[in-house]
Amino acid sequence: MNTLSCPASFTPTPSRHTLFIKNMVCPRCIMAVRQIMEECHVAFTDITLGKVVLESAPDGPTLDALGRRLEAIGFSLLGDPDDALMERIRLGVMEWVGIKGVHPRLSAFLQQKLLKDYSALSRLFSEKKGMTIERYSIYLRIEKIKEELSYGEKNISEIAYELGYSSPAHLSAQFKQQEGISPKQYQQQAKTSAHTERQPLDRL
Repeated sequence: MNTLSCPASFTPTPSRHTLFIKNMVCPRCIMAVRQIMEECHVAFTDITLGKVVLESAPDGPTLDALGRRLEAIGFSLLGDPDDALMERIRLGVMEWVGIKGVHPRLSAFLQQKLLKDYSALSRLFSEKKGMTIERYSIYLRIEKIKEELSYGEKNISEIAYELGYSSPAHLSAQFKQQEGISPKQYQQQAKTSAHTERQPLDRL
C-alpha cells in the first residue's frame, strides 16, 4: 500500500464531478487509478482512460491527496480545461492508431469522439504540443511499428494493414523518413541489440 495517506471521507455535494487525469494509456492504468480512488474512499461511477466520473465533487483536502497519490505513480490531475482537452485529444489519437484495419479519417474520428470542431482541436494541440495532430499520429504509428518489428511475429504487410497504411511501401517510406533506416534494418538491429530505442507512449 502506498504511504501517502488519504482522508477517510469527504463531504459530498449534489453535483457530479469529472476528474481528468494525464498519462492513463492502458487498462492497467485504469486498475491503478481505481485502487487509489477506493483507498481514498472517493465514490465514482465510471473510470475510463484519462477520466474519472465521481458521484460528487471532492473537497480540497481529498483532491490534494488524490493529486499526490496519482503523481506518485506517474499520473497527474488536469485542472485547466485546455490541458484536459489536450489529454482527451492525445488519448483519441492513441485510440485511432490502435484501430485495426481500415482507419477512418483522423479529423472525422476526433471530431465525432470529442464533439468539437476539428479546426479548434487542431489549433489547441499545435499551440500546446508544438506539432500538428497529424504529425503526432505519425510518431505514435512509428512507435507501434517498432513494437511489432521487435516482436518479429508479423511481416511488413500485416503491420501496414493493421495500422491503416495504404500499402507496405507507404509504411516503409514514412518509417525511413522518421527514423533514417528502413523497417527491415530496424528489425535486424532489434534482434542484435537489447537497447533498440523506443519511446513510451505515455511520454509522447
